Amino acid sequence: MVDDSAKLSLAGSVSLGTGVMVGAGIFALVGQVAGLAGGLVPAAFLAGAVVVAFSSYSYVKYSGANPSSGGIAMLLKDAYGPGVVAGSFSLFMYVSMVVAESLLARTFGTYMLRPFGLQGSAFLVPALGVAAIALAAVVNIFGNTLVERSAAVTAVAKIVGIAALAIAGLLAAGWSSLGTTLSGGSGEPPPQGIIGFLAGTTLCILAYKGFTTITNQGGDIREPKKNIGRSIIISLAVCTVIYLLLTVSVVGSLSVPQIIESRDYALARAAEPLFGAWGVGLTIALAVVATLSGLLASIYSVSRLYSMLQDMKQAPGLPDKIKHQPLLITAGLAILVTVFFDLTQIASLGALLYLSMDIAVHLGIIRRLHQDIGAKRWVPVAAIVLDVAVMTAFIIVKAGQDLLMLAVAAAVSLAIFGAQWWAVRRRDQDEEVNDGQHSRT
Repeated sequence: MVDDSAKLSLAGSVSLGTGVMVGAGIFALVGQVAGLAGGLVPAAFLAGAVVVAFSSYSYVKYSGANPSSGGIAMLLKDAYGPGVVAGSFSLFMYVSMVVAESLLARTFGTYMLRPFGLQGSAFLVPALGVAAIALAAVVNIFGNTLVERSAAVTAVAKIVGIAALAIAGLLAAGWSSLGTTLSGGSGEPPPQGIIGFLAGTTLCILAYKGFTTITNQGGDIREPKKNIGRSIIISLAVCTVIYLLLTVSVVGSLSVPQIIESRDYALARAAEPLFGAWGVGLTIALAVVATLSGLLASIYSVSRLYSMLQDMKQAPGLPDKIKHQPLLITAGLAILVTVFFDLTQIASLGALLYLSMDIAVHLGIIRRLHQDIGAKRWVPVAAIVLDVAVMTAFIIVKAGQDLLMLAVAAAVSLAIFGAQWWAVRRRDQDEEVNDGQHSRT
């Protein structure tokens, strides 16, 4: 039995959860959101926080009643049984997390090349991204203890640095800019009206979805039935404040066309007129720390999720002689996404897969688990309505801008369901054979 003093405190859990959320999302997504929501970027991030607040209810109630290291995979298994549906949406979550690693990797490459004016390089950005993923994988193979110990330190460094940058930017822009930018008074309206604003909100959700990793802390945190829920709520509140301050300072510093033009490195561009070269340097340093530490932690946790799905016989494996299979599969998939998709496409794919999984979680709570975990049905119903609203708007916008990306998302979804059907069918056949052999003996 693990000594309780060796487990995470509430503060430690919050620092880890917030550290996962405050990562590549905020560095890469501000410009992407501006292209959809116009000058309402801060309002879109606030709307994203509202959507995630409703969504978090299901995870808080389930984790409070059933704290474990299985997190979402266990929730889906309890809601749907160990079959195709639970396995498929668990893989949706897995793939969305792999896609998030690619977002981290390409953001690392973009910010590393910013001082040399090469941030738009079609070759160097993915090349540096692949190198970052490979380095993170090697460190995980030989030093996963270092990964665990460094997570809290880098999380605090990211949060403090970004908060300082945001507050300084807001002071330079003036506190009055907070209310003005939230109402869109100082910027351009969304190009496609409310549909564009909701589509931008969809991308903002990616900057908060890291809270789901807290659900995996059931075996590692003190008083999990009480502290997992508290950790999720506090982490979301902290990130909401940081994102609002940061986006207000960006919108106060740059025009919407400037944010869109520099969409992959908008935070560094925004720091330049306000703080000069030192502000740009600080932003780039923060981005490098955030992306590399995020990759280390993400590959570690996502590989554990894949290993658990393999144990449940709901995910394929490589030949038995190959070691570290979950890690190699995770890093390999992240490298493929990094090479073949840009930041906009990666964010789109991640958002669609994550929201699909989120809807399945809420349906499972409503249909089967609400009484067991003491959940009120109306909250997950509201979460589904909000998820469907933002995702529908996002699909409408993308259908006119990038139909190929929607086709890729649909193909990935179908491939996951197909692979899961095959894996479950094979597992059931193996169990029948084993049962027959046991009955004969």
